[in-house]
Amino acid sequence: MREWIALPPHGPGSRIGLLGGSFNPPHATHREASLFAMKRLGLDRVWWLVTPGNPLKEPGDLAPLAARLHAARRLARHPRIDVSCLEAVIGTRYSDDTVAFLRRRCPAVRFVWLMGADNLFTFHRWHNWTRLARRVPMAVIDRPPHGFRALASPAALALARYRLAEDKAARLADRTPPAWVFLHGLKSPLSSTMLRRDPKKHALFSAP
Repeated sequence: MREWIALPPHGPGSRIGLLGGSFNPPHATHREASLFAMKRLGLDRVWWLVTPGNPLKEPGDLAPLAARLHAARRLARHPRIDVSCLEAVIGTRYSDDTVAFLRRRCPAVRFVWLMGADNLFTFHRWHNWTRLARRVPMAVIDRPPHGFRALASPAALALARYRLAEDKAARLADRTPPAWVFLHGLKSPLSSTMLRRDPKKHALFSAP
């Protein structure tokens, strides 16, 4: 499918946030977090990278990739949010490999990895997580009630000396990694896991 292949719009010097995930299903917090990150980090765009599957999660309840792609595009509804199945096209399973590809393919783009506080809590379990932290600056967006335990997680403690003050968040895209910032202010507890418990969730994957 050709719509999976092309990289989203970008150019030299572009400041682009990367929000990876299963999007199973996509939900309002994905969109709110993207707009929040654009504002706080001074990003030009945010790319949603819809993964074929999360290596840390069971694949049993994973909706088909095409369905998640279309649902994410319907939800995004913003000219500066792009939805991509890049990982399926280039054959990567891990975020570190995806970022390595993007750094090679788009060397003049200033990428920032975006994640929720719940992901920071388990970040030390990600494949080559320390290498990923050295490849790209990262912004962690508070997601209650995960904030406090995320900041006490093994990865947060290991990377503590590279953390920027929150009032310097707009400079993150220009920093040489490792560099990260924890952003407060987005207070949505909604998650894909919560929605999967709702039998009405399948409406999100209906044809457009």
